[in-house]
Amino acid sequence: MAREADQIAQDYSAMLGSVSVITNCLDDDNEFCNDMTSAEKKERVMRSSGYLSFMKDLEDWGSEDMSTITAAIKSATDYSA
Repeated sequence: MAREADQIAQDYSAMLGSVSVITNCLDDDNEFCNDMTSAEKKERVMRSSGYLSFMKDLEDWGSEDMSTITAAIKSATDYSA
């Protein structure tokens, strides 16, 4: 079942939130996630990356720009390697 336009917009916004989680968690100068151990940060980043990968694979995005999302997934993958 295809999503309605408002659901697509909501999902895309949530994905951008996950991009922020990854970006902020990986930025050592940002206080976000500084109270976590390295293992906890890695889990949080990979959980967000998994969500992004799953959502990006949906086929009804239309013209949404996935470049920021793709970059965040790559950053998370590089971080976990």
